[in-house]
Parts: sequence; C-alpha cells; structure tokens
Amino acid sequence: MKRKIYMTAGYNTISMGTGRKEFNPRKERPGLEHYISEAGKGVLNQIGGADNVDESFIGNFMAARFNKQGHIGGFIGMIDPGLEFKPAMRVEGACGSGGLALVSGIRSVLSETADVVLAMGVEVQNTVKAIYGADILAGAGWYQKRKNSHAYFFPGQNSDRAGAYYEKYGYDYTRKGMGKWFCNDMENARLDGTAQEFHNSTPDLEGMYHGMKPNGKTFVDHLNILDCSKVSDGASGIAIASEEGLKRIGVDKKDAVEVIGWAQLTRNITNDPPNMLELTTVKKAAAKALENAGISIDQVGTIEIHDCFSIVGVLGVEALGLAAPGKGAEFITEGNTSRTGKIPMNTTGGLIGWGHPTGATGVHQAVTIWQQLTGKAGNAQIDITPEKPYGMTINMGGDDVTIAAIVYKRGI
Repeated sequence: MKRKIYMTAGYNTISMGTGRKEFNPRKERPGLEHYISEAGKGVLNQIGGADNVDESFIGNFMAARFNKQGHIGGFIGMIDPGLEFKPAMRVEGACGSGGLALVSGIRSVLSETADVVLAMGVEVQNTVKAIYGADILAGAGWYQKRKNSHAYFFPGQNSDRAGAYYEKYGYDYTRKGMGKWFCNDMENARLDGTAQEFHNSTPDLEGMYHGMKPNGKTFVDHLNILDCSKVSDGASGIAIASEEGLKRIGVDKKDAVEVIGWAQLTRNITNDPPNMLELTTVKKAAAKALENAGISIDQVGTIEIHDCFSIVGVLGVEALGLAAPGKGAEFITEGNTSRTGKIPMNTTGGLIGWGHPTGATGVHQAVTIWQQLTGKAGNAQIDITPEKPYGMTINMGGDDVTIAAIVYKRGI
C-alpha cells in the first residue's frame, strides 16, 4: 500500500436484545438515532472532536424495513455539528455492511481524499417479531428463492450446510465441535460488559447445548437456537487514519493498529454456494488478505470471524487453512480456538455471544482486534505474543457472498 493505514479509537455500544437484563420487548427502546449518536461520540471523544474528521462511512443493512428509515448517511451530521457538510455515506452489503464501511474508509485514505475517516455500523432489529425479522433478513440472499425456502431463511440455509457436514463427517462428531464453539462464545461474552450475553450465568453451557437437540418441527432440521447469532440493536465506530491523520488527532502509533493487508470479494448471489462444505469466498478473501500482508495464517494471534451460526465457525476454521476439510470440528473441540488456545477467536463473544447488529458487526470486529492488539480489552484481554503479533477480521454478508478480510498489527 502506498500509504500506511491505521485504526484507533474504537467504541461499541451495548449489543441490546434477549440476554441483556435491561432488555424488555414490551417497553419502548432506543432507536437508530441513539445508537449512531453514542457510537459516533464515543469515537470523537478519543480523537479530539469532529473537526478532525474528513469523511464518514456508516454500514447499515435494513433500516428501511426494520425502522422504515433510509438515507442513513444523513444521520452522521446529527452526531456532532462539526460533521455536517462533510462527505458521509451509507454502505450496504447485508451482514457485511460494517466491513464495507471499513474498506471504504481504507480506500479513502489510500486515495488521499481523507486523512481521518469515521467508520461506523448500526442496526436496530428488535422492532418486529422473529418470523417477520427472518423475512427481512432474507434480503441478504436472493429473494426470488424465498418462496421455496424455509420460513427462517438463513437458519434454513445454514441448517442445510450443517446437515451436509453431518452426513459426510458424522453427527455426534460435528455437534461436539459446534457445541464447543457455542461454549467458547458464551464464556468470552461474559468478559465484555457490552456483550449481549454478558449477563449469561448458565453453569453448564455444554449440557444446555447438547440437551437441546435440533428439531425441524419447531425450528430447522439441523440447528438449535443456540447455534444462531443474536437479534441485536447496537452500533460500533472506529477511526481510520493515515500517519498524518494520527498526528492530527494526537494518537500515538502504539495506541493504534496498522492495516497491513486486506481483501474484499463478492460472489454471484444468484448462484448456490459452489460447495456446501466450504466457505469458498471466505477462503479466497482470507488467502488474498494474508498474501497482501505478506504473512501466513500461523503468524496470526487472534481472529474475529463471522460466526452467524456455529457451523460457520467450523467451516471458517477450514476456510482459513487452520484445519483440513472435515477436521474443523475436531480443531475446535480440542480447544484451539478458545481464549487460551492455539489461535483464540471471537474473544468478546462473536456474533453468537457478543451479538449481531448486522450492519455494525464488521466494525465491532475491528474494535475488538484494536482492543486486543493494543492491550485495551479489559477483562477480555488475551496474551498477544511476539511470535504471533497479528490480528484478523472476517466479515461476511449473506451466505458467503460479500466478504471483507483485514489483517492488522499493532502500530509501532
């Protein structure tokens, strides 16, 4: 890259929804304006205010249907008067919208149209019942297939992936790996005060998971509800800056992460996945990001991966090259992805534990990596060793359709 790119000053709102003690579906809750304002101000307070920002991007998937609100870029000026009459844009790529906001900011800094970009993501989804929300979220796939698909569209698609994995590699073997993934996410979420499952106090997570068998009569054939990410309200923000931008905002490089490689790929949404047992676009994007960074996956110390469903965690481990096809479940069961394992993943809970406000997820992932690599993760902090100093985020929109993969290291 012709310019060095940094991220700093990350901020997450609470991921609000079932699991949080404050959540009450019968009471009025904050809307888009609240979450955008809180996350935006949270970043601005760390970078010397709005006057230091040149441009803004905000990822959002479906506010037009969840909240009957479009034109989300127009809300950036609401955060602070200093952001009004500056470039601001909403970007969309389903659940990968946050990752696209990050990539858009990176491109702006590289093109020298900006030295400091405010990148954000937001979604408020607890506005409709789950079955109606499933229909809205089906817009992340090819909607023409909706009438011939499961009522719970994306759980149904990932249930099919899980079923294919069971058939080839074994039901009990696979469920053991998926259950371990769920337990890791819950345990990690309990360490982050903004996580949706922060208040989770279930003593026997494994027993709860395996005691809830998949049942197609009540949900989908091959997943239970614990295999699924949360319906969440929330927002995240982070600043993307050049070296000159860091100087402007008064942030030392050691308090930032440098982006050393990235890739953004998209497959044809009208086609079925080329292989039900592989996240093909994730595999290609991750490999390209690592190649651009000039490192191997074995040098990465922690990864935030888009685990919208536990089976995606299993397939994601394989797509990253950490395990051979069919060995992903075993890799997880052996503890390799736990916070004390070979390569800790989703250290604040991932989508299943921290929550999944769809448009914000990619930005939340970047915030977590920034926290971990700079030692700002609080109770969720893991050890980052000199031998494995890099972090990585994989944000996915749709069923392996739109992928943003980014590799980071701590600024020096």
